[in-house]
Amino acid sequence: MDNQKTISIKHLDVKSILGAEIVEANISKDLPIRKWLHSWLLDPHIPGNHHKSIEKWIGLLIVANLFTLVFEQVPGIFEPNRQWFHFFDIVSISIFTIEYFLRLYLAPEDEEFKAKKYARLGYISSPFAIIDFLAVAPFYLQAFLPLDLRVLRALRLLRILKLFRIIVPAYQEFVILNRGRSFRQKMHALVFDSPYGGRLQIIFETFIAVWVMVSVLAVIVESVQSVSYMLNVEFVILDSVAVAIFTIEYCMRLYCCVEEPGFKGAIAGRWRQAKSISTVIDLLAILPFFLEVFLHHLLDLRFLRVFRLTRLLKLTRGNDATATLGKVLKREWPVIAAAGFIMILLVVLTASLGYLFEYEAQPDKFENIPTAIYWAVITLASVGYGDISPVTVPGRIMTVVLAFIGIGIFAIPAALLASAFSDELYKEREELKENLRNILKDGVIDPEEIALIRKEAQRMHLNEMEVTTLIKQIENELEKESKLQALPINTIAEKPELAIEHYKSLLSQMRQLAVLTDPVAFEALAAAKGRLSPSEMDLWRHIQQ
Repeated sequence: MDNQKTISIKHLDVKSILGAEIVEANISKDLPIRKWLHSWLLDPHIPGNHHKSIEKWIGLLIVANLFTLVFEQVPGIFEPNRQWFHFFDIVSISIFTIEYFLRLYLAPEDEEFKAKKYARLGYISSPFAIIDFLAVAPFYLQAFLPLDLRVLRALRLLRILKLFRIIVPAYQEFVILNRGRSFRQKMHALVFDSPYGGRLQIIFETFIAVWVMVSVLAVIVESVQSVSYMLNVEFVILDSVAVAIFTIEYCMRLYCCVEEPGFKGAIAGRWRQAKSISTVIDLLAILPFFLEVFLHHLLDLRFLRVFRLTRLLKLTRGNDATATLGKVLKREWPVIAAAGFIMILLVVLTASLGYLFEYEAQPDKFENIPTAIYWAVITLASVGYGDISPVTVPGRIMTVVLAFIGIGIFAIPAALLASAFSDELYKEREELKENLRNILKDGVIDPEEIALIRKEAQRMHLNEMEVTTLIKQIENELEKESKLQALPINTIAEKPELAIEHYKSLLSQMRQLAVLTDPVAFEALAAAKGRLSPSEMDLWRHIQQ
């Protein structure tokens, strides 16, 4: 182990391990003004300066300009808000102009141009500078040339090219990370989370997420008839583009999924990927479009358009809360299924009795048992819309009983999920605690262990104080264990305070064992081999609680 790359426990800084430390830029105030400005604003190699913030806000402004250009093509939106659109354009042009001249002024300090004889001329002729110039030139050209405003708006699309300032460096990093790898491996690094993805993989995920939100928002707004009438063509184009993007992403995932562990095999691996929940969601996001295109002459499939809202589920991919909920449902499914079965039996039974009691009194509302099922569910769930209500004495008495029963019956699944979710979080925290215990045993933390702590803390949404508390708790436990291990058991037994600490240490280890061990497999093996006595099994079950 390289000691220069490890951190001693004595010098442990939780904030730096979690990546939450605030790095102050080490920039001297005595620098010349031009170099000082470049160091603070544009130098990508100085941590703690404003370079990343400037790039982020410029990128957001470019995207906002793209949406503005789209809405300007709709007279119903543009004409009533013409002044606001013009104001936003002035602000955007002002910011882009300041950025252009700032980069021009600071070009002699830029690594790319300072070696040239005429640094600013080199900047002006560079691809990024040309893009920056084209982003603002149309606005100023109208002051000297009689340009049609429609032509001017079209030229403003050139501002989108400024995104290349963000994309190109990320692509260059991606090329370096994937040098010597195959095309499929490169695609896997782009689509799936891996050490080879870099910033380009983050940009790809952000791009997909933005299109998911835009397409879902379009589906929602499209349901408003007045808006749909004005933007009918725009909605069709937007949906077509969204489907094209999601289809390409779907095909990319199926093509390169064989690089993922557990999905090896040209056919079997891709079939397992296609059956996974996330990939099924990806398919549902595009399937309605193709069904409507190819089968519209046979069936009226316009109702399938509402299923485009399933695209929102694409955002759950890689979400830690969703993954935890999936584990909870898988673990507690037998109990939840049993509770659901009891609920179904109760609903059918009460609906049948409701139909029996109320049919003669109000046949229009309790005309059949399926209608009565709707009433039973609403009553048991304690919602009570009031559109269907009994009028007979037996029916009303049964409604009162149902309302009381429903409070308990319908609360069972919710209580089970809440309890299981809490248990799962506790189990994950205990696993993190055990990992920390193993990491801290040797007294140093290497880079791989730092990355593990950071990843687990982010996944479990632990802040600096919580991680610090865990580490302090483990350090105290390890210190006590080391002291106790040096003593023979008879010495420990002679002193009650040492015996208590030793007992707590053993109990803590047993609880960790109970959390980390599969309880079903443990009990099955213990019962089959007779390895544990009934009293030992009772103690084991008690510890699990």
